[in-house]
Amino acid sequence: MSALPEDLSLARYFLYDRLGEGLGSKVALRFGDRSWTYEAVAKKSRQMAGLLAARGVRRGERVLIVLPDSPPFVWSFFGALTRGAVVAMGNPHGPVESIAYLVSYTRATAVITTPEVAASLRTIVEAPGSEVQVVLVVPDVATGEDAEQRISAFAATSKMLELAPALDAAPEAEVTRVHRDEPAIWLFTSGSTGEPKANIHTGRDFAFNTEVYAKDTVGYRREDITVSVPRLFFGYATGTNLMFPFAVGATTGLFSERPTPESLANAFAMYRPTVVTNVPTMLGKLLEHDAELTATGKPGLDLSSVRFSLSAGEALPGPLLDRWNERFASDVYDGIGSAEMFHIYASNRPGDIKVGSLGKAVGGYELKVLPEDAEGSGAAPCAPGEIGVLWVKGDSVSQGYWLDRDKSWKTFHGHWCRTGDLFHMDEEGYLYFAGRADDLLKVGGQWVAPTQVEECLLGHTSVAACAVIGIDEEGLVKTKAFVVLRAGHAESTALAVELQDHVRAKLAKYKYPRVVEFVADLPKNDRGKIDKKALRARAQGAS
Repeated sequence: MSALPEDLSLARYFLYDRLGEGLGSKVALRFGDRSWTYEAVAKKSRQMAGLLAARGVRRGERVLIVLPDSPPFVWSFFGALTRGAVVAMGNPHGPVESIAYLVSYTRATAVITTPEVAASLRTIVEAPGSEVQVVLVVPDVATGEDAEQRISAFAATSKMLELAPALDAAPEAEVTRVHRDEPAIWLFTSGSTGEPKANIHTGRDFAFNTEVYAKDTVGYRREDITVSVPRLFFGYATGTNLMFPFAVGATTGLFSERPTPESLANAFAMYRPTVVTNVPTMLGKLLEHDAELTATGKPGLDLSSVRFSLSAGEALPGPLLDRWNERFASDVYDGIGSAEMFHIYASNRPGDIKVGSLGKAVGGYELKVLPEDAEGSGAAPCAPGEIGVLWVKGDSVSQGYWLDRDKSWKTFHGHWCRTGDLFHMDEEGYLYFAGRADDLLKVGGQWVAPTQVEECLLGHTSVAACAVIGIDEEGLVKTKAFVVLRAGHAESTALAVELQDHVRAKLAKYKYPRVVEFVADLPKNDRGKIDKKALRARAQGAS
């Protein structure tokens, strides 16, 4: 790719450049039967920038967006970038304490959120000394409803305003000039071991990955329509369902409801997407939903419009991908990325899918699998097939974690990032996930990778989804499998034993799950990943 210019506003790169390409009248955004052109989104984004400026938000200050997947998210995002502010994002359905933490941690001067969240923050933002200059409130609406309607019984204050009328009265601001290496967006870790930490990312990080991954590797096109399972506040979806389609002049389809097989089926029918951002857990749920529909004589899911799906966030087991391909014959490009690198840096791709692998390095990135005790990127790499820690080098690497230099020094080594993920690489350069280093379980003196046991269980005809954790029994670590059964299979002691025998037959005998518990569903975190922290708490409470 050519060198990125020093003057690099992400608002211009992702949005306003489309107007210069003659795409102002093209539909950029759909929400049910409502739609907005690129010109309409650009105007609202300029007004948002003008509103933020009028309320005292300056270049480089944080704007915290805590919104569902509805149209105001889009002009809030691009409006903040137009102003030259730094975007941070949070889950509107997260615990009040978590959202309050984000307000304090980011030191945001503006918060854009729903009435419910705004009410929970009122005491904090109105307190003397609060750094929040304004809270802009957006109605929380169902897909297709008016996301700019007036909010009933809203009590405005000097700091809390309804966004829609304030936006209508705001002047359109020009794009603030920003350097490609100025902070632009903060992306949060999952917080699996404490409160989430923000990765400080500059403008070049997002443009670089868009060029090498979205355009050159998986091939977003102008005629695409995109839909996402993960929500927009999560960097995986911010990329795939907002930045990437806007970068090529495609159309983003949004739905504000919680992602379920039913809400996704509605989105598929409404938008006829060509690109779907997914996660392995939902791929399995969609297969089960499809089977239930056809078993009752109803038409199954129609994915005939989909060119490809993306999968990331957790390992995509080979047996699950095989089932998906058998049913839908639609490519799934499984890859791996992280908040530390913004997005996907290794992936399967058109014409190059190796089932069970996470593909090869995306162009522009360099990967190494190094021993766990490696202190720098210059260590001798592991031999092909040998498990070690993945290190990645690329121009989207974070500047570091906000307010955590100690953790930053352990993770970032100049141009390189130590991911903490365990992998092995074959002789052709394909990557295979082996879990997180801190997820490995020592059972009877032997190391067990839960992901390997999970993939084995998914190869059994009765298993729809599963998760394996370690439990403590009388001071000893044992493995426990939580199993969701496929339709037509009933839980029983005999089936539990059969699953244990299945693992014994496929893997080393010490790896079989000592305990099998059948569950109706597996808990998810706000990234759509299986929440093993919740499963461990459940197992501990049951002991």
